[in-house]
Order: sequence, then structure tokens, then C-alpha cells
Amino acid sequence: MATVDEPAATTGAGPLPGGLRPRWPVVTACLAVWAASMVGVWALWRVFVVTEKGQLVEAAVLQGAWYGRTDLWRVAEKVLDVVSVGAIAVVLLTAIVIAVVRRRWELAAQVALVAGGANITTQVVKHVLLSRPDLGVEVGARDNSLPSGHTTAAMSIAVVLLLVVPARARPWVGVLGAAYAAATGVSTLVGRWHRPSDVLASVLVVLGWTAATCAVTALWPARRSEDRFDGPPPARASRLTVLVGLTLIGAVAAVVAVGALSRTADQLPVIEGRPALLVAYAGGVAATVWASSWAFAVILALRQGASLRLRRA
Repeated sequence: MATVDEPAATTGAGPLPGGLRPRWPVVTACLAVWAASMVGVWALWRVFVVTEKGQLVEAAVLQGAWYGRTDLWRVAEKVLDVVSVGAIAVVLLTAIVIAVVRRRWELAAQVALVAGGANITTQVVKHVLLSRPDLGVEVGARDNSLPSGHTTAAMSIAVVLLLVVPARARPWVGVLGAAYAAATGVSTLVGRWHRPSDVLASVLVVLGWTAATCAVTALWPARRSEDRFDGPPPARASRLTVLVGLTLIGAVAAVVAVGALSRTADQLPVIEGRPALLVAYAGGVAATVWASSWAFAVILALRQGASLRLRRA
């Protein structure tokens, strides 16, 4: 008798017999990531938006973004042009069509939760739930801009694609998704559209909603026919390579971000000179890479766990 985790059979139709049950540890992990993400959004707002020190640090990042902006903006503008309501609609519609054709109703629910939930949450948090106090810091937008709508849209597009592609492609779609999310976030910094905390908050919003979708997947009754499109799981070597790679990139970026932003904070209240401002700017860019890399590493791990959600009793 088999005692190890196995994917659902690929023949037949209808729900699997009662000898298979949801993997509650996966659901628990998903809910923990969701809760941590929501707390993280609040913490970013509390540290960088509500306090004068946080506002001054991010003001230095935006001031540093002026240097080299002309050349960088030519690239950044093209990246941001990709993110639009039309692009979100096309990806969302395509993903839903794939789910319907495959008769994977939980996949359609995942797409709706990520794309709809994340983007709506971003707008509600930004315009209704949170506000930006006027502490005399005049650099950047005066109204609350946390989370970033552009980064939320870009990352949700990447996650939706990751959810609907065959299993073997997920690790590499995760790499591309992390790169796309980071590029969009950095582009908003280059254009001085958003502050680093805005970008990080949007990454956490999408991560939270993705964790919720993975919990839905783990709890959804499995069907014998659902693995025909997914195919075999990704090779262990490729999965580990991507996870380790994203984790290491995020770790290096985290060290740079913490070091650069801590140095900026130590120089407050007045930060002058190109070198000091470029250090702050580098810290903001590194923080964006850090958040995007680790978020997609977690997403890949949760998605893999949810896809192998059945445990043979």
C-alpha cells in the first residue's frame, strides 16, 4: 500500500474517493503567509508613512532617482506602458478561458481571487483605509500612495500566468514573474511615481492573495481528470535550482537594502550630496528586488505544495 504523497490519478472523472484528504499543513502555511503579508503591509505604512523618519528616508530615495533619470526613464517608461487595465483584462480572460476549457473551476476561482482581490485591495487600502499625514516632507506625492497599483497589476499578471501554465513550466515562469515584478517596481521608482514602501506593500498584497488561492486549491475536492493538462510535476533539480536562486538573489538584495537604507537613516535629518542620495536610491532598488525574489520563491513553494495536496490515508 502506498504511504507517500501522490498526485491524483489521470484517468477517469469525478471526485476522488474518501481515502484522500486535504493536506492541512499546506493550508496552515498558506494562511500563515496571508496573515504575515497583511501585517507586513500595515508595518510598512506604520514605519515609512506615519513617521517623519520614514518619510525622510524615502524622500532621499526619490531625490536619488533624479540622477540618470533621463536615460533610465526611456526603459522604465516602456516597462510601465505594458501595465494597463487592458493588459490585466486580456490575461484574466485568457486564464479564465483556459480554466473553463479544462473544467478546472478551482483554477478559475484562483485567477479571480488573485487578479480581482489583489487589485481591489490595493485601491481600497490606498484610498480608503490608509492615509498619509503631512509631516512637512515635500518630496513625492502628498496623498497616500501605498500600495503601488502598477506593481500590484504587474505582479498579479505574473502570478495568474504561473497558476495556469503546466506544472513543469512553473519554476521558470516564477523566475520571469519575479523579474517582471521587480522591473515594474523599479520603474515606478525611476519615474518617481512611487516610494519603495509602496512597491513592497503591493508585493505583499499579491503574495497574500496568492496564498489564499493556494489554500483554496488545497481544500478543493480533487478530480481524477485534473492532472491531464498539468502533466508531471517539475523536475526536483529545476525546482530546487529556481527556489535556491531566488532565495539567494533576495538575500543579497536584502543585505544591500538594509545596509543602504540604514546608512541613509543615520544621516537624517538632512541628506545632501549625490553619493548619499545614490546610496538611498540603491537601497530602494535593492528592497524591490528583495521583495520580488522572496515573494515568488514563497509562491512557488505554496503552489507546489497545494498541487500535491492529496495524502493517501
